[in-house]
Amino acid sequence: MTSASRALSFNAAAAQYAANRPSYPPSLFSTIEEITGRPLAGARVADVGAGTGIATTLLRERGADVIAVEPGDGMAAEFQRALPEVPIVRGDGNALPLADRSCDLIAYAQSWHWTDTSRSVPEALRVLRPDGALALWWNTGAAGVPWAEAQDERVAHWCGVAPADRPRPDDIRAGRLAGLSGLPYTRRLLRWSRTVPLDTHLANITSHSAFLILGEARTQDFLAEERALLGALFPDGMVEETYVVDLLVVQR
Repeated sequence: MTSASRALSFNAAAAQYAANRPSYPPSLFSTIEEITGRPLAGARVADVGAGTGIATTLLRERGADVIAVEPGDGMAAEFQRALPEVPIVRGDGNALPLADRSCDLIAYAQSWHWTDTSRSVPEALRVLRPDGALALWWNTGAAGVPWAEAQDERVAHWCGVAPADRPRPDDIRAGRLAGLSGLPYTRRLLRWSRTVPLDTHLANITSHSAFLILGEARTQDFLAEERALLGALFPDGMVEETYVVDLLVVQR
């Protein structure tokens, strides 16, 4: 299956994605303000690959004027249901449907890896104002959490993918971004956690593209096995998920 097909697989699970995916800590947005040297309040921000609006909601809470860009029908419909007052345009980072020099900040929350960087970097530089910034971030699994690392191995087995490199999963991406943009970048790793019911944790995991293309039967088999394993580890039914937000900011 192509990368584009995997990206569009989220459309069938948009409600599951919206209900169960983790959000982002307040420190993420404070760090973006610190690096760029300007407040988000009043800034014109494009949230590209906005999905169901998780990042858009938080950016707006900081006072940003946000326009969302989203290619998927299902994700866009869920976004509009949750945030009917926010403008959303259909498109992706490879050909941004935005005017030249129209944004102070372009944000990619969990979505930069779906772009063709040879196209998305020039597009970002075209749309950014002269003093603007490009911010990319991912929730990645924190290192040193044995049960979660073991779960990564099980997910890899079930889905036929490589286990996640928890500490610094995007080093290659970071170097490639710097090379393509010709601009320096700042990187920060921000640790945080959330505690959720076991069912929410499992629904979060199976909202990832590796499971969305796996098929219902194998996904249900995974869930049955994983629920039994985690039920023994977390007898109160609550799971603490620990993340590191991997943030990259490129400034013009």
